[in-house]
Amino acid sequence: MTAQPARPERSGPETASVMDVSPFKPSLVKAVFRDVTPMHVSRSAAWAAASVTRTVLTEIIDGARRAAAAEARKKLIPGDLLSAIDRNVELEVGAKWYDHSPTFQGLTGVLYDAEGVIVPSRKRSRSRKPSAVVGAHRFEAGVKKLLWSQGATAVPAMVRDLDGIASVFLTDLARDAATVVREGGVERFGTVTLVMSGEPAPPPFLKDSPRALSARKGDGRTIGRDDILAATTIQLFGGNLRQRALTEAREATQNTSAG
Repeated sequence: MTAQPARPERSGPETASVMDVSPFKPSLVKAVFRDVTPMHVSRSAAWAAASVTRTVLTEIIDGARRAAAAEARKKLIPGDLLSAIDRNVELEVGAKWYDHSPTFQGLTGVLYDAEGVIVPSRKRSRSRKPSAVVGAHRFEAGVKKLLWSQGATAVPAMVRDLDGIASVFLTDLARDAATVVREGGVERFGTVTLVMSGEPAPPPFLKDSPRALSARKGDGRTIGRDDILAATTIQLFGGNLRQRALTEAREATQNTSAG
């Protein structure tokens, strides 16, 4: 993969560093985890999960802003989200949301049955069981705060999509973290590195590789910070976004108690 240009220094509202306070509160993170697993979630794990989610959403918003700027627009629209994902495959996260959003209709392909008839898209479940899609509205305040911190505004449909992606991504992260705890590590999971044809593969990030995180410590009833980091390596491709998410999550939890 060709080297990406250095990200420019941010100015204006964006200098209110996103690293200072996560827009996704630990209480919200723990509520999502409770929908997925009965395991206890440590304070440092909640902060780490909030940080990873923030990093992912920040990168998506940044890509959407670039797409909007190319068309001399300031307000983000769903088309900017599609452009951001098209330009950077690392941003294709929270894929379960795509079936529920008009923005992504047709992007996942049209399905046909054995007789060549189009299979209707899946409808929203009316089950009372909590899900990432049903609970997506919980992220609206955090998404708006994150948009503001990036000096961006968005139409309601774009906010809705960012809500949904954040909810699905964090729910998937919770499931993978619970799996890491149950299985005692991430040895069964592989790693993916994005490389363009004809270019040598970059060396792995030894400290962040699944193998380096495979030797889990701690009891089998508590999701800790390192379990979130391990789940992050499963959820994100082995590229710049994953490395940044891991680094920022470590920084966000340096002074956080483990309880």
